[in-house]
Amino acid sequence: MKSFLHRRNAVLSGGASHLVAVGAESAADNASAQDVEVLRDAPSGANLEPDTASAEAQASAELDTSSAAVPDPNLTPRPVSTLHAVPAVPAHLANRPVQLADGASFAALAAAEELSTFRVFRSFDYSVTLLFHPNTLSYFVAMHQDNTLWHAFRAADLDSAGAVFHHLEEQATRLADGETRLAQLAAQNAMLTKQIEESEAHAERLRVDLQRHAEQDHRVSARQHQARKDVAQLEAQRIAAQAQLNKAHRTIHQLSVTSNEGVPHLPGR
Repeated sequence: MKSFLHRRNAVLSGGASHLVAVGAESAADNASAQDVEVLRDAPSGANLEPDTASAEAQASAELDTSSAAVPDPNLTPRPVSTLHAVPAVPAHLANRPVQLADGASFAALAAAEELSTFRVFRSFDYSVTLLFHPNTLSYFVAMHQDNTLWHAFRAADLDSAGAVFHHLEEQATRLADGETRLAQLAAQNAMLTKQIEESEAHAERLRVDLQRHAEQDHRVSARQHQARKDVAQLEAQRIAAQAQLNKAHRTIHQLSVTSNEGVPHLPGR
């Protein structure tokens, strides 16, 4: 802040002029409060007018502000640390030379058959491939979903490419967990359905066998009943026939006796 000289003539005769340093901004804002402080702190009977007291208070405030604005030469400025660029790669690959590969360039190299396959991992529709480009001695790691390129990375050494391959392999495994569970449940449901069908067919065969056995038992029982009825009827017929035969034998015997009575008795020689 700059200060300027301000001279004010004393109102009273014989009054002395005052040279006061006045701030351009702070003096105007704090004039009233400083006037009150100067009048209050002045000794009783002091021959000060309000304008003179205000000017002195402004000078005191200006001096305080100027002294506060001067820096202490004994203080050492704190150094500002230098900012460094942070590579935008995964945390576990922060110290490895890995970068995103251009999809069009990678597709062109693959179409031209300039890449050699080192490793392949596949889980359902997800596949991860580690490829080597002999012309540039660089490695590519690509991840496909349903035979469509999803991610492609380029690495300068095999270790870095292997780390990326392992990372994408774990990611593909996690992504395929749902399809793995789906395939397992579908197979289990198909097996259960087949077992249900076999069980129902077995139960149906058992019901047919039981029904056949019941029908056969009924036929056998009816046959036995008819056989017993026929046996009883035949037995009755046999008894009747035997009685008739016995009667016929008695009749024959009687007729024989009667017939023999007409034959003369011849004496024996």
